[in-house]
Amino acid sequence: MGECVLSLINREKMQITGVNNVASYDEAEIVIQTVLGILVVKGAGMHITNLNLEDGNLTVDGYINKLEFSEDKGAKLRDKSKGIFSRLIR
Repeated sequence: MGECVLSLINREKMQITGVNNVASYDEAEIVIQTVLGILVVKGAGMHITNLNLEDGNLTVDGYINKLEFSEDKGAKLRDKSKGIFSRLIR
């Protein structure tokens, strides 16, 4: 697992490393897939000013009022279903 570093400056600029993908984006919410799971950023007037998926870097400008990490539920379901299939094959 790689490293994820998050920097928030005055709630107006966020820089993050360890970004794998941006799943969805608008001015009020950005959903980011990171090496640590899903990061949901909520705010107002947000704009992605830099995105480099090769380096895993993302910069967001705008008013940020909530950051929330959650598990990658899709990966968890895939792992669980893999376990069920492996038990059925035995």
